[in-house]
Amino acid sequence: MGLKGMLAKPFAAWVARKVRKDAANAIAIQQAVMLNLVRDAAHTAFGKDHGFADIKTHDDFKRQVPVRDYEGLKAYIDRMVSGEKDVLWPGLPLYLAKTSGTTSGVKYIPLTKESIPFHIEAARNALLMYIHETGKTDFVEGKMIFLQGSPALDKKNGINVGRLSGIVYHFVPQYLQRNRMPSYEINCIEDWEEKVDAIAGVTANERMSLISGIPPWVLMYFERLQQISGKQYIKDVFPDFSLFVYGGVNYEPYRAKIESIIGKKIDAIETYPASEGFIAYQDSQQAHGLLLNVNAGMFFEFIPASEVFNADARRLSLAEVELDVNYAIIINSNAGLWGYSIGDMVKFVSLSPFRIIVSGRIKHFISAFGEHVIGEEVEYAVLTAAADNHVDIVEFTVAPQVNPANGLPYHEWFIEFGKAPADLEAFALQVDNYLQQKNIYYKDLITGHILRTLVITTVATDGFRNYMKSQGKLGGQNKMPRLSNDRTIADELKQWTVC
Repeated sequence: MGLKGMLAKPFAAWVARKVRKDAANAIAIQQAVMLNLVRDAAHTAFGKDHGFADIKTHDDFKRQVPVRDYEGLKAYIDRMVSGEKDVLWPGLPLYLAKTSGTTSGVKYIPLTKESIPFHIEAARNALLMYIHETGKTDFVEGKMIFLQGSPALDKKNGINVGRLSGIVYHFVPQYLQRNRMPSYEINCIEDWEEKVDAIAGVTANERMSLISGIPPWVLMYFERLQQISGKQYIKDVFPDFSLFVYGGVNYEPYRAKIESIIGKKIDAIETYPASEGFIAYQDSQQAHGLLLNVNAGMFFEFIPASEVFNADARRLSLAEVELDVNYAIIINSNAGLWGYSIGDMVKFVSLSPFRIIVSGRIKHFISAFGEHVIGEEVEYAVLTAAADNHVDIVEFTVAPQVNPANGLPYHEWFIEFGKAPADLEAFALQVDNYLQQKNIYYKDLITGHILRTLVITTVATDGFRNYMKSQGKLGGQNKMPRLSNDRTIADELKQWTVC
């Protein structure tokens, strides 16, 4: 064991004690976070407009602060982006994380001197909790790679602007910098294919022990390594590779393919970082779900998914949530976000401690006929059927076909297979049956002959990558939507389907 590994173990034990203490007192901590946030922002423009000085309880907060998405908060954000101080949070943000919005165009999410340290701390704690539980420290001695957006920053009215992963690049602890790859210059390459080629070129002969990134783009990196090295498995390229850190999407649709290309099973840590805050991370290799980051300058609220679009939707605190219920997650933070719906749905899989899974996106669903099928349900259906039939799914998305040329409407599944089923129609029927098990409304539509069973359209090899490239969304933090309630994506994908 090297010096870093020796030092990491006692530090990990200290952090684990703190994390467990916070987790055991999560409800009280969340109440204190809410009151502290309101107090600190009372003299901001938003705080004055919403009577922060009079807020003493969560009920007060709910009366004073409505739930908003980016569009609802945009008037305040625009003032802040223009350089006005004390709008959403005291002073000006240090950074603006630039993201793409479907209705808002470019979105600017503030990061403040108070919020940024919690992004770094959560990422660190995820690794330290792994060390504490497993005792494994070898990965800290080898080289590490983080597949991410460019760290190059622009300026907007004196505020640094960039992608979240690029901003965080500037805060990697010094003791990890010597191990970190690739170079700043390579990370600044904007074209994703060129960037992956460059990264694969400079890392192919290095002693990589930890690799981090969004699964589909890590897979792309692995394939480049295969081409460069001429080796079939990544374990032969990187014999010391022992830990995969990922986030952004559900790993399960990619697990079989990634483990196959690595050539062995490998420990993995799931994280839930967002521009709005580092919401949760996997704190145990044994327990299901991600530990909610309750003491990190964020006060969380939860709206039952069935009520999201209701004017009188309930806003629940952590003390009121239940197991196995889908909730829209609402954030109030020391970055100056208030009643902010980030668009994700989560489900609690444990209440002691509070652990969640990400179950879908509010706007990524199919309800063309009232079925309201969500991401968690389609992933369960296709992955269960794939496991039953030893089928390899590379990528997929689903859209409604409301006006077919013949017969009843249906859900059309666009799937890129690594290993296709022997009988595609039988496989489609099995996926459909699993989806009916998860969604009673969909089952009623099938049995009531309103919909026919789903249809699978096979996408050609690299078809999804070609689609993402055509949309300017290849690589970085971009993800393929699992569901659409219209055929915008489906119609574009047709050019990459197998006839």
